[in-house]
Parts: sequence; C-alpha cells; structure tokens
Amino acid sequence: MSTPQVPAAQTRERKRRRGAFLAAILSALLLGSGAVGAYLHSLAQIYDTQTIKIENAFPPDALRVAPPTVRAGAERPMNILLMGSDSRDKSEGGASAKAAAGEASNQRSDTLMLLHIPSDRSHVYSVSLMRDLWVDIPDYGKAKINAALAFGGVPLMVRTVEELLQQRIDHVVSIDFEGFKGLTDALGGVDVDVKVPFAADRSRKYVFTEGKNTLNGAQALAFVRERYAFADGDYQRVRNQQTFLRAVIAKTFNGGTLGNPVTLHNVLSAVSPYLSVAPGLDSVEVARLAFSLRGVRGEDAVFFTLPTAGIGTSADGQSIVLPDVAAIEEIKAALTADKLGEYTDAKNFGNGK
Repeated sequence: MSTPQVPAAQTRERKRRRGAFLAAILSALLLGSGAVGAYLHSLAQIYDTQTIKIENAFPPDALRVAPPTVRAGAERPMNILLMGSDSRDKSEGGASAKAAAGEASNQRSDTLMLLHIPSDRSHVYSVSLMRDLWVDIPDYGKAKINAALAFGGVPLMVRTVEELLQQRIDHVVSIDFEGFKGLTDALGGVDVDVKVPFAADRSRKYVFTEGKNTLNGAQALAFVRERYAFADGDYQRVRNQQTFLRAVIAKTFNGGTLGNPVTLHNVLSAVSPYLSVAPGLDSVEVARLAFSLRGVRGEDAVFFTLPTAGIGTSADGQSIVLPDVAAIEEIKAALTADKLGEYTDAKNFGNGK
C-alpha cells in the first residue's frame, strides 16, 4: 500500500504557520509585550541568570581564524563548539573556573562536538571529535585534543579546533552530563534506537536492549557515559551520545515541546544550571538562532564523527586516536565552501558514522 502524500500546499502552509508563530514569539521576546512577552521574559531570565558565563571563551582575535566573507544580506554559516564533561568542579577557583578564565587546570572535556549551521539554515550538522584525537595544540605541540582545555582553558580549546578545521567558532557551550538527566526527565523521557546492546555501570544496573528504548533521566545519564562495555570504547560512546542528542532533537522539534509552555519552562529550568556559555550566546541570540532554524526538523540533524585513522601510540607511550588527514582536508574544504551537506551526502554520513 502506498503512503498517502501530503499536498505541497499543505506542507507550505504548515511551515508558514510555524514561521508566523515563531516570528510572534521572537517579537514578543524583543518587545516584551503582553502575556506572551511576560512568559518569554521569564524564560529569558531563567536562561540568562542560571547559566554560567565563560567570560574569556575566545583567544585574542589576532590568533584566530578569520570569519567567512558572505554577500550582503545573506546569513553567515555558524559554528558552535559544544563541550561535555562527566563532572564539573563548581568550587570558586576550581578547574572549571580556571578553564573559563583561560588558565591551566586539570579539567578535560570528555565530549567535543562542532555544531555547524549552514548559511541556508536547512540543517544542523554535529561533528564529533574524539577526545584522544592526536592534534597540534598551539604553542604546546602534539597532544590529545582534550588536553587543550587543561593546558590553556576554553580559549586554547577554541583556538585548537579553529586551527584544526580552519573555521571560526562563533559560540561556546559546555554542559555537565548531569544536565542530560534533568533534560530527559523534563521532556518526559526520550526514545533512542540502540544499535549495540549493552549493560552499563559495570554493575549491570542499566541494561539497554537492541531497538527502541525509552529512557528516563538516570538511564540517559548511564547511556551517554558508558564506554567500558564496548570493545571500541570511546568510539561507541560517541555514537551513543549522538544517538541520544538525535532523540532529544526529535522530541524537541517533532514532539511539540517548543509549543508547550509548561514543558519548555521545565526543560530550560532543568538544563540551565548545567550549562556554561560564552556571553554572546544570551537569550536574545538564542531566540534569533531559533527563529532562523524555524524550518529544521529532527530528521534534518546530521551527526557524524570526524574521520580517524585508527588507534596508535604516541612517542611517550600514550594510547591515541590518529587523525585521517586526507578526510579532514576534505571536510575543511566543504566547510569553507559552505557545502558540508554535499560532503556528508557523498560519504553517506549522518547515521553516527
């Protein structure tokens, strides 16, 4: 039996209504008028006051990759560096504070992703960078990429990724994995498609079977953390993190979350305390970005891992992940030309590969 096709006119009308609704929300946020404006002002206050600010997220401009040149009136491609940590030292003067200030610390990022948004705002691409990827750390030489955070805080991590991919980083977001727990519960659980079944936490307290699994907060936290259960360790953990984020995006964009004031309020309240952001990513910028992505659905999010050349050993005996230099050059070229979508289609990326 063939699947009934939705008339193109109906599809356009649905998109038009979503666009009009989001335009009204953005206007209310900016103008602060009426009940909707008051509600959105409350959301903005939660985000702006509860998130931790990374005041020194970027290195001096003279050391950075130049932003792309775009024609007048066109949207500029955007890159957001997302860092995830299994723990966060919240103490004054602790590792997180030092990293945010650009100081050396003992903090390293367990998860590193480049979120790329093309100029046409048709998709969102998430490129995972393996934490043990062996790269050049500016001023420090070869090291695992997550060591940049320990050597020079967030600014050095930004500079390292910019030089690796030759792309300007526009915003920085760091999230404590504990935030995944609150996010999942606030969404009412998320459905993930488990490709590789496993038992987590070594105690086998959490068991994930092949196929659809509906996760609560505690299960989600175990799902994104586990690496010891897999023969390829971090590779599968990265794939699971991509699977989880894909499920969250689907629940958010396709599940009515954005249109449900109670759920949206609960999600923001649950996640904000676990977010650290560069000051430029305030509530108004988030609203502008959300409006520009008004046509994006869950299926438009593409996840893949920066290609690697397998496992190796450094001169000083460290177990490292070797970069696939040729593939990285292709990705750099695709990003620079604003054609990452063409690259991922040609390589059949997008399923966590």
